Amino acid sequence: MRAAEIRQSFLDFFRDKGHEIVPSSPVVLPADPTLLFTNAGMNQFKEIFLGARTPAHPRVANSQKCIRVSGKHNDLEEVGYDTYHHTFFEMLGNWSFGDYYKREAIAWAWELLTRVWKLPPERLWATVYKDDDEAEALWRELTSIDPAHILRFDETDNFWEMGETGPCGPCSEIHVDLTPDGSATADLVNAGRPDLIEIWNLVFIQYNRRADGSLEELPAKHVDTGMGFERVVAVLQGKASNYDTDVFQPLIGKVAELSGRAYAGDDAVAMRVIADHVRTLSLAIADGVIPSNEGRGYVLRRLLRRAVRYGRNLGLERPFLGDLLPTLTESLGDAYPELRTHRQAILRALKAEEESFAATLGRGLVLFEKTVARTRAAGATTFPGEDAFKLYDTYGFPLDLTVLMAREQGLEVDEAEFERHMEAQRTRGRKAREEGGAGARADLVADLVAQGLTSTFVGYGEIETHSEVIALAGPDGLTDSLSAGQTGSVLLRETPFYGEAGGQVGDHGMLVTPHGVFAVQDTQKPAAGIILHIGEVAEGTFRVGETAKATVDEDRRAALARHHSATHLMAQALRDRLGSGVRQAGSLVAPDRLRFDFTHFEGVSRSDLAEVERQVNAWIRQDDEVRTYEIDFKDVAGSGIVAVFDEKYGDRVRVVDIGGYSKELCGGTHVDRVGRLGFFRILSEGSVASGVRRIEAVVGADAVALAQADRDLLHRLAESFSVPTDQLADRVQGLMHRTRELEKTLRQQAQQVALAQTGCLVAQARSHGGVRIVAAPVPVADADALAGLRDAVLKELGSGVVVLGANLDGKAAFVCAVSPDLVKQGWHAGKLIGAVAKAAGGGGGGKPEAAQAGAKDGTKVAEALHALDGILGVAAGG
Repeated sequence: MRAAEIRQSFLDFFRDKGHEIVPSSPVVLPADPTLLFTNAGMNQFKEIFLGARTPAHPRVANSQKCIRVSGKHNDLEEVGYDTYHHTFFEMLGNWSFGDYYKREAIAWAWELLTRVWKLPPERLWATVYKDDDEAEALWRELTSIDPAHILRFDETDNFWEMGETGPCGPCSEIHVDLTPDGSATADLVNAGRPDLIEIWNLVFIQYNRRADGSLEELPAKHVDTGMGFERVVAVLQGKASNYDTDVFQPLIGKVAELSGRAYAGDDAVAMRVIADHVRTLSLAIADGVIPSNEGRGYVLRRLLRRAVRYGRNLGLERPFLGDLLPTLTESLGDAYPELRTHRQAILRALKAEEESFAATLGRGLVLFEKTVARTRAAGATTFPGEDAFKLYDTYGFPLDLTVLMAREQGLEVDEAEFERHMEAQRTRGRKAREEGGAGARADLVADLVAQGLTSTFVGYGEIETHSEVIALAGPDGLTDSLSAGQTGSVLLRETPFYGEAGGQVGDHGMLVTPHGVFAVQDTQKPAAGIILHIGEVAEGTFRVGETAKATVDEDRRAALARHHSATHLMAQALRDRLGSGVRQAGSLVAPDRLRFDFTHFEGVSRSDLAEVERQVNAWIRQDDEVRTYEIDFKDVAGSGIVAVFDEKYGDRVRVVDIGGYSKELCGGTHVDRVGRLGFFRILSEGSVASGVRRIEAVVGADAVALAQADRDLLHRLAESFSVPTDQLADRVQGLMHRTRELEKTLRQQAQQVALAQTGCLVAQARSHGGVRIVAAPVPVADADALAGLRDAVLKELGSGVVVLGANLDGKAAFVCAVSPDLVKQGWHAGKLIGAVAKAAGGGGGGKPEAAQAGAKDGTKVAEALHALDGILGVAAGG
């Protein structure tokens, strides 16, 4: 079977077992702060495992896009060197949410592998957790596996955890013997051997790992299985390496074609790395991640630079990753159509990053060469780990690249010192997360879910309701009461308060009970069903069990709704004007403004911004209805409805449909008709990262106030220039032209005055070893006049050296010129002027015949020139 057929046969098998086939989630889930990238099929179901969300289907299956390049699950360094590790891979999985458990999971796995895919039972091995007697008994009862092939392992191999916190549990892994004669022995299992590898992991999720490391039982037991798609394709196609299958060979063949190299030796490693990394880069960019210097973007940037470095090893000097996209799309485009939908965005991102890395690579090589020279000068043979870390952290050089380059120079990298710097960086990151309270917040959420305490949002239709206080939390965790002056969080059974999500900030307002008043200063939604009202008890005492009157700040909510609806309209107008490559990369919906980050690789022109503003205001005047409705998430693909990459969606999703021309998945609050926005104005547009632009804008009264302020400024300027407002631009342009002409005249006059000094300066020439030297501070207007005077003096002097200095706007400026005959004798203007500037605390240099330099303190010009006699030997190497 070809790879696509294997993927489909897996899905068909579990569909027949009553599973709903669900789409892959994006490779990013920023709504989950514990996760950098989607690294397993279960990520999108985490809230179900925690009991915070009810599943639409008790059994599901899919093929999930996964990336593992950092943190607990990090396969980066093995990529290309072994046969089965990848940064991007597909995870075939089936799940049970409180439905079936170990018996069915084990029986169905065996059935698919041995009866459908016809793998020889005698070549299969199963591992179970060290004290999981139940799983071992089921393997013996339900399958024909050799009992000697059932092995027990500890937490390292058979206890699965998604991350430092979250759902986890014992697992049972299935391994396949790929030795030529099927003679693998027990000691090869989990030994990291390519001839006996794991292909399927059956995880029995029954615990939640808390921030303090403790385990607690989950409300219900679940099954989470994951099979590495690329590995099972290699097994079924009889290949010794994943890279030899039709998953990778088309890409590797294209790299070989572009480079003119054969797939062999070190070149084969390079080709495998490139094929792997272009998959990760393309699918992540298609899901909205752009290479940058932070977070996920930095991971992509590092991968791209690794790929480019390996490309250099193959002789690929120009940008080449985009040339691989058609081949990748041919292979994966049917399974993941976003590769086709966002083709242009992917190509632009890859090309821009490859071009920018050329400059980064050059600067990094300069640092590397300086470090090598310094190390050799000290008589050492160890490349400092601190410099290796700087190359890694600042210039994106992977450690393995620095190690390779250092060895070519006969040096060994101090990897221990490098790791100390890495650990210091990790410690800073952990400290920042702890100070941000992420761990405490996660524990609070887990405590609430464990007690079955959840809240329902009712704020789409009302801003005031009466509801029971079902939980309170202070600085030390859950509590029964909060007193006046105490800060904390309140959980209501139902609430009209919107918790921050989708860029929209949380609501403010008041909670009033018979015995207390709680001022809500923020509302957060850290997990599905958990809406926390954060603030302070303003009066009396707040107690669990009492009924509170919950009232949202109405004016603030209305302003938020206006700016949220305006964000949707502006996003659509940008897509209409700039193309489908515009993808949301972040947003802020505040009461006083909106901020929208989007993917675009150049500044938005003034005319394009004007058209976007015009289009949004035209829609506002149409006063179309804003409709909301729910659909199944699986029906979103191909519907024209926009889904934002950094949101985590459930099985049913809410659509905000404005006039039929703007349709987005959104859980935020909106106006009921577009006309309520009133008026729309763009405040600014600029760059926030490579390939990401930002627009800020306002609507309603804020936009009107801005227009009035602009009008008032225009009238004041017109009055100042004594012209009507419609003639103001011509008046200003005329004055600017006149000012430029006057400045030009003044410069010419100043240069003439300076040149008049030529004869006097030449007359001051003195001799140094038979060479005529002119050195003096001069009064000139600017650097051009200083350089012009230098050239004029040298011309009149004939043979000699000219060194002049000036105080220009408080800073020292120096110039030097050496006649051609003296240059032949070894005099060097650049060395001489550098030494003069150094005497003033500055620096500079240039060519042997002419150079310039500077210093911060203009009062040290004369002092530096007086030091000339002591440094004249520098000019002739003496």
